[in-house]
Amino acid sequence: MTRAKALASTSFGSAVIGGLVVAVTGLIAIAAGWIGDDDGDSSSFGAQLSTPARDGGDGAVAEIYRRSADGVVSVRAQGGRGEVDPLGLPQPDGGGTATGSGFAIDGDGHVLTNAHVVDGAEQITVQVGEENETRDAELVGMDPSSDVALLQVADSDGMQPLEMGAASQVQIGDSVVAIGNPFGLDRTVTTGIVSAKQRQIRAPNGFSISDVIQTDAAVNPGNSGGPLLDASGRVIGINSQIATSGGGNEGVAFAVPIETAQDVAEQLLDDGTVERAYLGVTGGSLTPEAAEALELSVERGVVVESVVQNGPADKAGIKGATGQTTIGGQTIPEGGDIIIELDGEEISGMDEVISAVNAAEPGHEVKLTVVRDGSEREVTVTLGKRPAEIEDASTPRLP
Repeated sequence: MTRAKALASTSFGSAVIGGLVVAVTGLIAIAAGWIGDDDGDSSSFGAQLSTPARDGGDGAVAEIYRRSADGVVSVRAQGGRGEVDPLGLPQPDGGGTATGSGFAIDGDGHVLTNAHVVDGAEQITVQVGEENETRDAELVGMDPSSDVALLQVADSDGMQPLEMGAASQVQIGDSVVAIGNPFGLDRTVTTGIVSAKQRQIRAPNGFSISDVIQTDAAVNPGNSGGPLLDASGRVIGINSQIATSGGGNEGVAFAVPIETAQDVAEQLLDDGTVERAYLGVTGGSLTPEAAEALELSVERGVVVESVVQNGPADKAGIKGATGQTTIGGQTIPEGGDIIIELDGEEISGMDEVISAVNAAEPGHEVKLTVVRDGSEREVTVTLGKRPAEIEDASTPRLP
């Protein structure tokens, strides 16, 4: 019961710079959106997981759960999207309630969750504590480009804010803990490891989210918006999507880095909106094999497939492909600019361009070194403000 979302994971595909998504090797499903009827101290304590709890562990997982569970809530978003719920699935007859997870970030009742959990909701409530006490919540704001939303719970009594960690500091192989409400089963804890870092996933509005954590901790519908914790019980990410061929957990889940979520929360608290930079091209990474087949003068970079009309790149003179060729059964655009440097730094692939644009602000100037017809040239692009969504979100894009 999930609608597939494409994940960028191959060497060439398309994407939207300032949000880049590439070709598909699996299916990505937004992990929350369990649909039913309407009834239905935060300091670091230094616990270290020598092994995940599934292998026995040393009691650290139980301690993390004990200290963190009161900061995790179940989020219920009623109606608001007509015939579509946060997973893109039809609502039950008469409407329904999408449920996900969330977690407290301060003592004032502010809760982080996923944007796709609460998008368009007419009414939002959270369930708190072991007794699942229901409390009203208001949407402070959300950022579809990062799939992050900030809620305000009127009564924060008993909600223990979680300590924030740093996704940038975790290493592949580090143990992690996820707490959430899969399939409506509240306060569920699962464990795993950091399987990979710096992944790219597609946001609900079609752009890409960069520097995402991949984990094998069990994440299922209803986990979306819940915390991914490190071995010391600090939040390093928001569980957001899963890669699946059957609709359920298959050991590949993705968490939006907490640094991204904190930045979004600060902007939403400031004025309720988030502005993001936009380059306006589609394309993908150039591999040495493709470069050789195309007889190019460079081996690495980003091939520009198309340029959004009247977008920042178009105004600066960046050129898209004029044709395409097939290499090893894969269609690759040719004849367009190849980005090889950004602000003087060598670009080896699209992930670097995505991260750079995602980290910038509208109005910022970037200097791109591109190869066109075998010759290098420098182009200065003034980044624009990212549109609310990609017009055709079914088409993978670059920032």
